Amino acid sequence: MSWKISSHGDTAVYDSLVRMAQLFSLRYPLVQGQGNFGSQDGDSPAAMRYTEARLAKISQEMLQDIDKETVKFTDNFDGSLQEPSVLPSKIPNLLLNGSTGIAVGMATNIPPHNLKEVCSGVIRLIDDPTITPLELMENIKGPDFPTGGLIVGKAGIISAYTTGRGKVLVRSKMKEEEHKGRQRIIVTEIPYTINKSDLVIQIAGCVKDKKIEGISDLRDESDRKGMRIVIELKKDANVELIKNQLYSHTRLQDTFGIILLSLVDNQPKILNIKDILAEYVKHRQLMVRKRTEYDLKKAEERAHIIDGLIIALDDIDNAITLIKQSKSAAEAKENLMNKYSLDEIQSQAILDMKLQKLAQLEADKIRKEHHELKIKIEGFNEILADEQKILNIIKQEQQDMIDTYGDDRRSEILDVEDESIDMEDLIPQHETVVTISNAGYIKRIPLDTYKIQKRGGKGVIGAESKEEDFIESLFVANTHSYLLIFTDKGKVHWLKVYKIPEASRYSKGKAIINLIEIEKGDKISAVIPIREFDDSHFLVIATKKGIIKKTELSAYSNPRRGGIRAITLDDGDDIVSITQTDGKQQILLATKNGLASKFNEKDARSIGRTGKGVIGIRLKGNDEVVGMLLVDDDTNVMTLTTKGYGKQTKASEYRLINRGGKGVRNINLTEKNGKVVSVKAISGKEELMLITKRGMVIRTRADQINVIGRNTQGVRVIRLNAPDELMSAAKILSEEEEVQKEEQKIKEPAKKPEVKHTPIVKEDDDEDSTEEKIQKNSDDSKDNDEKSEKESNFDRIQRINKMIRK
Repeated sequence: MSWKISSHGDTAVYDSLVRMAQLFSLRYPLVQGQGNFGSQDGDSPAAMRYTEARLAKISQEMLQDIDKETVKFTDNFDGSLQEPSVLPSKIPNLLLNGSTGIAVGMATNIPPHNLKEVCSGVIRLIDDPTITPLELMENIKGPDFPTGGLIVGKAGIISAYTTGRGKVLVRSKMKEEEHKGRQRIIVTEIPYTINKSDLVIQIAGCVKDKKIEGISDLRDESDRKGMRIVIELKKDANVELIKNQLYSHTRLQDTFGIILLSLVDNQPKILNIKDILAEYVKHRQLMVRKRTEYDLKKAEERAHIIDGLIIALDDIDNAITLIKQSKSAAEAKENLMNKYSLDEIQSQAILDMKLQKLAQLEADKIRKEHHELKIKIEGFNEILADEQKILNIIKQEQQDMIDTYGDDRRSEILDVEDESIDMEDLIPQHETVVTISNAGYIKRIPLDTYKIQKRGGKGVIGAESKEEDFIESLFVANTHSYLLIFTDKGKVHWLKVYKIPEASRYSKGKAIINLIEIEKGDKISAVIPIREFDDSHFLVIATKKGIIKKTELSAYSNPRRGGIRAITLDDGDDIVSITQTDGKQQILLATKNGLASKFNEKDARSIGRTGKGVIGIRLKGNDEVVGMLLVDDDTNVMTLTTKGYGKQTKASEYRLINRGGKGVRNINLTEKNGKVVSVKAISGKEELMLITKRGMVIRTRADQINVIGRNTQGVRVIRLNAPDELMSAAKILSEEEEVQKEEQKIKEPAKKPEVKHTPIVKEDDDEDSTEEKIQKNSDDSKDNDEKSEKESNFDRIQRINKMIRK
């Protein structure tokens, strides 16, 4: 092999030679190498002085007949050598080994294919020139990569074979093993062109970043016998879920973009699979014709010479005498030409004939050769006169290639578009605690992490936060729920709960900006879990300035990468509470200064997603709305304050007034209990999750907190060390309560509890909500206030008794 064929030096030539010898680069290697020719880990090959190479057997098929004037030879880069402009190639190498290249304004990316399939496709095309690309796919199933793998679906293959462009999804092959009671995932094949070493590093990075959970160890046990990447799983890990995570987050699943661009008459064209095979058949027709013409010419030249020899043999004695009597070779040649009517070539052949040819046996061989040449010449002429005979020769050549070099597919093609199990189906449904810090860190923690404590307990550490950071939001949601994340600018983003990284109690979590595409400067204002979107439910938004907005839930069902507008807010206003309703509820708005307004949801008309909303409660001074509840007369309103106090009050004690009223007393606020920080609707034996500014968490039962009147201070719920304050609360249904609710749904799936309505008072009665008239007690709530006052006196007596005992 000559090295003087490139203007780039022998290094570029050696790199090409190395690639043609790599079993993982070419489906049918064209060079047989000995020595270090690199690896799938990206290792470089040895220097050329340490390696040896020779043409592979299949390469001879590409070069066959190159010496029969079949292809045009042109000057190389410096004109010192001649090189073929194209190879005769009995195999369709463009499809077998593929091609990748980038030029100005164009690119080609042809994948490797299986020889048996492609050659059988050539045969079928010759038999039926009207065949369609889709029908050819019965023979050519799809790409066949040297590294194997799984091709997921046929849509990309169909697109590529019919239009010349397409994308195929290539997935690694995995198998499962059990070792010492634990499961292993063994990767035996990876997608084409993927660096194995980089892939292992990528998997390790995903495990470190907790994008993939459940992997305990990772190592590469590949050797010369084959690939083997071992992924050790943790005990009780979900194997199918981890597989899907590996496919989603690593290049164990990769996309191969197909562009079937080729040079046709030196013009770049994008071809479909039939066009490529048709061009190859045309090429082979030309090669077979030129080869036949060359063979015919050589046969005719040899037959012409043998014709002269036979003439001389028939009169050998006179011919010898004529030669002996000639004074020179030139004269002898002239005498033979004149006597026997021969041309110069025939006369020279007679003079060059050895004496041994005069033997009878040798003479018979010459006559036999003459007969065979006549048959060959006749056959060559028949081939050149009939194009179908040329096509039959090509068919036979392709069948010979199949018989000699054909092998089975390495890449398996999956019939379904995506065989993977839906990741969400593999994730168990359970309640989980989600926390969001003031600095924008989010995490989820298993609900059973927190032990139930009695009222007044100290709690456990729920989050490790810096002094300048604190937990701002806490709620409980199902792992399959959507999170609608609302920002202070009135936009909403979508996030599945299970996509939130699970963390320990002491972890600060993951920055939420890494999970959603939130705009710079935006702050999370509210988060609500939604299981599914429909037209029969509404999303009600309450703001701290007392605005309420009701919109059909289906208006939020089309997520966008950057979120969508949820509400138009006035300057200085923020979202404080969001809830899902059926349009027939009673709504209670509570403020930080201890007022509450209960009105019918029907009073708030449904408006568009980007609307501003209507007034829900009229505020005085610096008062702000802290929460919104859906209540009925059987509901208790749980009110919690910044200094760890709380109480329950029957929702029936809150008069139903017109939307936009000033409200009534909700809790009696003093220096002892602080301002209202949260309100919750309690209907049974729920549990509460409370969290403080410094990250302390307590889980307690709601029924341990007294049910008392509106005009009371409440009881201590959590003991706080100054200057810590209660920041947030979440309601948790007890297991018994959930079972009872599910049983009730089965028994009465369509029945809805009847909501009792108290008479709506006139707007003038809203003056009763002022502090002066509450202290005087209105006639409507006199009995309840007297009862509450007694309970308040009881609390004071108990506190005095404790002081006396101390």
